[in-house]
Order: sequence, then structure tokens, then C-alpha cells
Amino acid sequence: MVKHLAATALIIAAASCSAESGPRVVPSPEEKLEDLRVLPMHVGGRAIERGDETVRQWPGTYFETAFQGPAAYFRVGEGDQILHIRADGHIVRTMIKPQAGLYRVDGLGNGAHRLTIEVASESQLGPTGFGGFYGAAATKAVAVAPRRRQIEFVGDSHTVGYGNTSATRDCTEEKVWETTDTSQAFGPILARRYKADYQVNAISGRGVVRSYDGAKVDSLPVAYPFVLFDHATPVRDPTWQPQLIVISLGTNDFSTQLHAGERWRSRPELSSDFRKTYVEFVRGLRAVHPRAFFLIWTTDTANGEVASEVRAAVEKMKSAGEKRADFIQISGLAFSGCNYHPSLADDRTIADRLAGVIDARKDIWSK
Repeated sequence: MVKHLAATALIIAAASCSAESGPRVVPSPEEKLEDLRVLPMHVGGRAIERGDETVRQWPGTYFETAFQGPAAYFRVGEGDQILHIRADGHIVRTMIKPQAGLYRVDGLGNGAHRLTIEVASESQLGPTGFGGFYGAAATKAVAVAPRRRQIEFVGDSHTVGYGNTSATRDCTEEKVWETTDTSQAFGPILARRYKADYQVNAISGRGVVRSYDGAKVDSLPVAYPFVLFDHATPVRDPTWQPQLIVISLGTNDFSTQLHAGERWRSRPELSSDFRKTYVEFVRGLRAVHPRAFFLIWTTDTANGEVASEVRAAVEKMKSAGEKRADFIQISGLAFSGCNYHPSLADDRTIADRLAGVIDARKDIWSK
């Protein structure tokens, strides 16, 4: 009996040591950047260099590095954000509004590793910064090659993953922010399925010509051409040539009634403006991405009005000569996330439905 208890104690102690020696993320204010070496970095999503930081604002941004060694460092910049820290594909820690500064990921073992920092939260109120990856002198840097496949997701809150981790529909603004996880939305799910790099160029509440409830903010096509939401720097990235562009817009244009003072005097007038602008927007995307396939989808909300309008816009595109575009309406979602938005289960359903269309098109990745 004594021997049995002793053996059990050793097993518990070994398990405890193993847990303590696993990957962890800790602040590292004592380290000086000049004593560390810069590791290569791959950025997924739109970003701009400002001083010693990479600044981003569109959702779904991710930063990656690769190296050989038991530890690496990363530097968080200014701005409120939720970050998932992934080591070799597994989340080691989720950081909510982390303080700016240097952090160490250790306990990785002496092999080759891939470290990924995912921005899970939406950043409409302002951009956030990331200060890059670093290693100790003995750490061996490994090149991080971009993936061969690229997918761009363009849309509104359904694409952002607005409140998708919430267990209830009733949410304050703070709870929406806390429960939004773009990394678990349908877009990144699809990208991981196809081993693709991705951009999520979406803003909650925005439409094609009209934003939610007539809010006086930029529509998505107005904000789209810029790296940040400040209209200062146009996007110019010749390396970004997605084979697939997934678009979901229109919910905010039609989900609320028109108000006095808006520029459309009637629903038919709004409809005409919507269809015209949608076609022009996609035509502009086509000019920049001549080989892309457009997969355009909506839910069945607003009594089917959104789907009807988007379908009409797609048919208008096709009648004007667009040959590489398809439309799908997705029904049967629970909308149990914040404020009747898609949940995590809905995001998986959306990803599966879209994948069915993608898999049926043999020319998407070969073009």
C-alpha cells in the first residue's frame, strides 16, 4: 500500500512538472530588444509599417514566425485587442487587452516551431500595433513562406464573427467586443480547410450603400480601398492575388426601415442604388484580381429581401459579362450569437455550405 501511494505521488509530481514545463506566455520586461535577434514575420491581412510597429485595423489579422529553439519573444503594441497565441497550431494563451510590451513564449522544446499571433477582436474604434518577433542569440530563424492559396473575405458583421462566442443573444457593446472572435468565424475556418492565407476585409454594421439603421458612417465599398479606416493610405499589395473572393453584403442595407432624411425616398430607390453600386464594387475587384472566382452569399434574413436583392445584383453582373461568380443563399442558421448574429455552430455551417460550392468548382485553384 505504501509503495502504491509512493508511486501515485511520483506520477502526480511528474504530471505537475510536465504541466509546468509546457508552453507558456509570460511578460518579459527585463529583456532588451538590442540583445535579441529579429525573427522573420509573415503578416496575414492589411497592415502598414509605422516606426517600429506593424499597424492594422481590419479584422482577422495574424502574424507568424518560425524558428528552432525552446523560446521566442513577441512585442505587443498600443490599442485594445484580444490575441490568441498559437504555438505549433495550438492556443497557448488568450490575452485580453494586453499591456504594450515584450512577452516570451517558452517551454517549447528544442525543435522547430511555428508561432502565430491572431487578432480575435474587432477594431473599429482605432488601429492596434504589433512589434514583431524576436529570438535569443542561439535561436535559429526559419523562413516563413506565404501559402500558395489566398482567400479574401469581404463583408459585414457576419464575416467579422460579431459576438459569435456568446452564449446569449442579449449583449452590451462591451460583451459584443469580448465575444467576437474572427479567428473562429467561417472565413478562417474555410482558409484553414484549404491551407490558404486569408484577409478579412469586413466591418460590422456596414452595407453596400447604407449602413445599419441608416448610420452616417462609411459604407464598406467606401472604406475598402484603404489600409486603415482613416482614408490615408490606399491598399497597394501586388503579392495579394486571391484565387477566391467570398462576399457577403446587403444585410445592413435592408434589415431596417428607411428614415426621414436618408437620401433614398423609397425602398425601390434604395434597391436600384444597391444593385448598381454592388455591381460596380465587384467590377472594381475584378479589375484588380482578374483571375479570382467570386462566391457571393447571403442568409435568408429580412424575409428574404436581402437574398433577393443580392441575387439580382449577381444576375446583373452575369448579364454584363461576369463569368466567374456564383451566388448561394444559406438558410437554417440559429442566429444565437450576440444580437441575433451567427454563432460558432452557424459559422461552421456557413463554412460547410460554402465549401460545397468551392469543391464543386474544379477551376478555382487552378486558374
